[in-house]
Amino acid sequence: MRIALIAPPFIAVPPKKYGGTELFIAELAVGLKEKGIDITLYTNGESTVPVDIRYLFKKEQWPLRTEMETTLRTMTHSSWAVKDAASRQFDLIHVTTAPSLSFSRFVDAPFVYTVHHDFQPELAEYYETFPEVFYVTISDFQRFKLPMSKMRTVHHGIDPSLYELHEEKQQYLTFLGRIAPPKGTHLAIEIAKKSGIPLKIAGEIQPIYQDYWENEVKPHVDGKFIEYVGEVGIEEKNGLLGNSLAMLFPIQWDEPFGLVLIESMACGTPVLAMPGGSVAEIVKEGVSGYVNSSVDELANSAKNLDLNPRAVRQYVEENFSLNRMVNKYIQLYMEIAASDESEEEAERIVA
Repeated sequence: MRIALIAPPFIAVPPKKYGGTELFIAELAVGLKEKGIDITLYTNGESTVPVDIRYLFKKEQWPLRTEMETTLRTMTHSSWAVKDAASRQFDLIHVTTAPSLSFSRFVDAPFVYTVHHDFQPELAEYYETFPEVFYVTISDFQRFKLPMSKMRTVHHGIDPSLYELHEEKQQYLTFLGRIAPPKGTHLAIEIAKKSGIPLKIAGEIQPIYQDYWENEVKPHVDGKFIEYVGEVGIEEKNGLLGNSLAMLFPIQWDEPFGLVLIESMACGTPVLAMPGGSVAEIVKEGVSGYVNSSVDELANSAKNLDLNPRAVRQYVEENFSLNRMVNKYIQLYMEIAASDESEEEAERIVA
């Protein structure tokens, strides 16, 4: 089977630092190749994932400066990639951005689209205009909010071998994610102060949230009790997450999935989260972490952690492995291919 996988054009695959969607795409592409799938990835020229790569834009461009720039670059990349994929006669085209769907009207190959964002009514209406596309949601929470009929959930998975199990922990908590109000960086600081446990903050400060950083986060960063360590890649994540007592995830929005949750668990580090979106599907209460509704409750959970790092790691291996995710995508591809062949046969009989 030959699959064209179309990534966004902005961040390298795999990402050098920030890039949850790009990490998912890298893991999926490699996993498919190892299963014998002929995979071509449409991305940018700085991508290094070891599969066949094609690109229009040579360089990364992140963060983007304007919404217009984002839209135009996405449409340019998507239209070129879909046209190129159609000319190469792939069995299936798998896209990861909403604008890419608009080009499904011009090709015969079936489309799969993985939905990465939170629920937005305007996008839900847009999706309904493409009933032939098969939609993959990354959480049941996300799926239950969308109206499309051809849809299923495939949770993200990671390769556990890339993450080191740390059984001995150091006395600090971690926050890893975009420094932004929806991610609750300011709440992580409150939790650390109320628990009396130091906090290391890692993540990207995007221009749109510069004021939030300057006013709500930076004044608390003293380099000792509250420390900002910048953006981190996979190697730095292992040490940062692995040595931590717990990772804080005090989100203030409906998180579609949250790859960092399973990355932390893969290092044997439990998650202390607030409820929202997919959190309850990913964090197993009393096994891989705790989900509490308030800062005080999370601070108390941080002070009374008693979870076994090996059990936390095992939970990820059993429920969120790369192998499991890849097998579910291959199963979907095969079902679509079989359905497509049945339709072609029916058309031949009618003719």
